[in-house]
Amino acid sequence: MSELTDALTTAFADETDEEIAQTAAENIADFAEAYDEDLTSDRVTDLLADAPYDGFDRQFNWVIGELAAENEDCTDSRAFRIDGFGEIAADPDIGT
Repeated sequence: MSELTDALTTAFADETDEEIAQTAAENIADFAEAYDEDLTSDRVTDLLADAPYDGFDRQFNWVIGELAAENEDCTDSRAFRIDGFGEIAADPDIGT
């Protein structure tokens, strides 16, 4: 695991169970690798503290959306959310 993953897994452990904390940290690390190599755990935890929702899953998904909005190269943040694209989402491999 990366330093970012380790730091976020620890930070998220206070907010949710171990499995979700690990998944969330890995998703952030994947986002950082793809779109923002300079992303820090402090930036993520600051956004999480500012999230306008209750419940870690919703807060985390909001954080991913905010990070994506800050990055013009990321046009779809759903792959990085806790549940990925979700059950009702269109298949991202079909279409354009």
